[in-house]
Amino acid sequence: MRTTLTLEPDVAIRLKRRMTAKKLTLKAAVNQALRAGLAIEDPPARVPFRVEPWDFGFKAGIDLDKLGQLADDLEDEERARKLGL
Repeated sequence: MRTTLTLEPDVAIRLKRRMTAKKLTLKAAVNQALRAGLAIEDPPARVPFRVEPWDFGFKAGIDLDKLGQLADDLEDEERARKLGL
């Protein structure tokens, strides 16, 4: 297909650099760039994300929203034990 194409200056410079570096014709360089750009628009099919439930075996009465605080308390108790306090 024959067509007229107006390139913006920054695109023209990049295209000329690619043509020189890879020793391509204008037609080949434009076709490669268009193929690469058009391939990006077609994302690969996604595999659905699936969450597997897991039983952590926590005892009743443990607040799961405060596990960080529980870990800090246990670390403090261990340090006090090691220091003999």
